[in-house]
Amino acid sequence: MQRQIVFVTGNAKKLEEVISILGNSFRNKMISKKVDLPEYQGEVDEICRKKCIAAAKIVGGPVIVEDSCLCFNAMCGLPGPYIKWFLDKLGAEGLHKMLTGWEDKSAEAICTFAYCPSAEVTKISESEVLLFRGVTKGSIVHPRGGAGFGWDPCFLPEGKSLTFGEMPSEEKHAISHRGRALAEMRKYFEKNSLM
Repeated sequence: MQRQIVFVTGNAKKLEEVISILGNSFRNKMISKKVDLPEYQGEVDEICRKKCIAAAKIVGGPVIVEDSCLCFNAMCGLPGPYIKWFLDKLGAEGLHKMLTGWEDKSAEAICTFAYCPSAEVTKISESEVLLFRGVTKGSIVHPRGGAGFGWDPCFLPEGKSLTFGEMPSEEKHAISHRGRALAEMRKYFEKNSLM
């Protein structure tokens, strides 16, 4: 029997990418739902766990939430989990310009999926929330390419000549932070006979 899991996102492109990466072998039915969650502050693991618990309580069942970070090494990991607001205000071009004063343009793209399997939503603790992380090292460049979404055009993965915004989807998914986090989640689902 197919199990339904709610992916809490209002971003249709993100849902499309997640379904594309997971492919047909993911037997659970993934649906999306836009839910207004509190804007938590802190470290990414803490943010993800709190978001996941809040989402599970609203949805009333198994949920997945995702948090993507773009961490500039010259800025000690900032903007990190706050990249969404930086991108909204500055765009990909502005993100590139933020590093004008630094020689170090290196960065890490980090994606964390949080999964709460509990149906007992009134009793969820942070220890029950499972985290799956993917990291891709790279650098911030002048934006190139119109594929992907968000900050894809200004992120150049280490050892590659194309930005995420220039790459075909399959190539990007194989090395992206989101693809790697979903690979970890897939392993968990396979190991626990949930796929």
